[in-house]
Amino acid sequence: MSGKFIVIEGLEGAGKSSAIAVVKAAIEQAGHTLVCTREPGGTPMAEAIRECVKHDWQEQVTVEAELLLMYAARVQLLANVIKPALEQGQWVLGDRHDLSSQAYQGGGRQIPETMLESLRAISLKGFKPDLTLYLDVEPSAGLARARGRGALDRIELSGLDFFTRTRDRYLQLAAQDPSIKVIDAMQDMPAVHAQIRKELQGFLA
Repeated sequence: MSGKFIVIEGLEGAGKSSAIAVVKAAIEQAGHTLVCTREPGGTPMAEAIRECVKHDWQEQVTVEAELLLMYAARVQLLANVIKPALEQGQWVLGDRHDLSSQAYQGGGRQIPETMLESLRAISLKGFKPDLTLYLDVEPSAGLARARGRGALDRIELSGLDFFTRTRDRYLQLAAQDPSIKVIDAMQDMPAVHAQIRKELQGFLA
């Protein structure tokens, strides 16, 4: 595959939308054709799964059901958008990917790593991003920012302890993988964007 796959990760309120705009501009300025997508979502079926995941159902949504829905959407996106674009030499910029499941469902929901490993093996077959930018924010600050945007969805209402566990797992995974770069999202926005551009400079070079 001649294209590159870059992913933006982070808790709610970390500033992913503005970070995506910065990365998009840098990649296009470097002369690469870019496809932008998000998870869960990015195809008609995956977008329907996204609505299913976020909906506040009048029943218990089991952690296993949530996890399987995430991977179902991810498989559809990989097969129909990400891999075809990369094979054509296009770059792909993703709003979340598998690291989200490892952090949210593995850390936040405390699903055993053995279960996650099995799903990754079946679904991804070793596929991973070339670069991940993880926007690190204190959970309480991130949730306050998210509330300022409007009503929270089912996952955003999971509570501070859930997001603390999720953040801890993000940081643990980032420490183990040199392709994951941690961006301090508690800085003001210009400083955050400057750090993102600095990380991209070396990658694009």
